[in-house]
Formats: sequence, C-alpha cells, structure tokens
Amino acid sequence: MIAARRQFLKTGLAGSLLLGCAGWLNAAGARPLSDAEREMLGALTNALLDGALPTDLAARRRLIAVTIDGIAVEIAGLSLASQKEIGELFGLLVLAPGRRFLAGVSKPWREAAAGDVLEFLQAWRSSRLSLLQSAYAALHDLTFGAWYARPDTWEAIGYPGPPRGYF
Repeated sequence: MIAARRQFLKTGLAGSLLLGCAGWLNAAGARPLSDAEREMLGALTNALLDGALPTDLAARRRLIAVTIDGIAVEIAGLSLASQKEIGELFGLLVLAPGRRFLAGVSKPWREAAAGDVLEFLQAWRSSRLSLLQSAYAALHDLTFGAWYARPDTWEAIGYPGPPRGYF
C-alpha cells in the first residue's frame, strides 16, 4: 500500500514539473512558433493530411510549411486565453517526456512515422478523458483550418469559394 502511495506521489510531482515547464516556456503569450513546435506541427500535418498532400517530397514539404504558417496565423487570431492553452499543449508535446508519455511517440517529431502520429491522434480522439479529446480537436481543427483556408485546396472538396457580388 505504501509503495503505491509513493508511486502516486512521484507521478504527481513529475506531472507538475512537466506542466510547470510547459507553462514557463509559453508564458509570453502570442509569439512566433519555435523550431520545435514547427517540427511537431510538421509531423502532425504530414499525418493528418497524408491523402491530400502530394507524393513529391519537395512539394509536400513546401505545403506542410505553408500549412504550419497558416496554423500560426490562426493561433494569433485566437483569444489570449486560447493562445495560452494552445501554447501549453504545444509545450507539452515538444518536450521529450511529453511526446513519449502523453503522445506515445518515442522518436523525435522530425523522425516520427506518420503511422505512429496517427495512432497517438486516434488514441486522443477516442480517449475517455475529455481533456485529451479537446486537445485532439484543437490539433485537428488548427491543421485542417489552415489547410482549407487556402483557395488552392477548395477544388478538392468542391467548394466554389465565398459568395461574390452580394455586398
């Protein structure tokens, strides 16, 4: 019984330290994405948009970078409270312990296989914990929002664009 209590306390302390580090890294609010965040978002974008991205590696990398830039624009348009929450989520995911223990991705984001990234996203999507479901929804919506905000992606979904001439 005492061993279980000690393990619980150790886990709680480790989690608190991890959250504290993530909060400290993102205390500044609105800011450009760090290289580590761009790598993490690149892995997520590559996995989430796999069927929509071209197979040519150079074109794929370019479109992933454009999508990440769009995510940064989306985040900048959110309320400061939402920006802080997104920053905390990103802070947890870019730290190796967070990537390993929360996402279950053992390799650094730049080396992560799309299948491993999709597996972690699916686990969060179907989690019993609403916090993980919300985190999944945020990552999904930011990625797809940035992707489909670009007019060159609209044809693939049959969207003719916004109405014109009504104002």
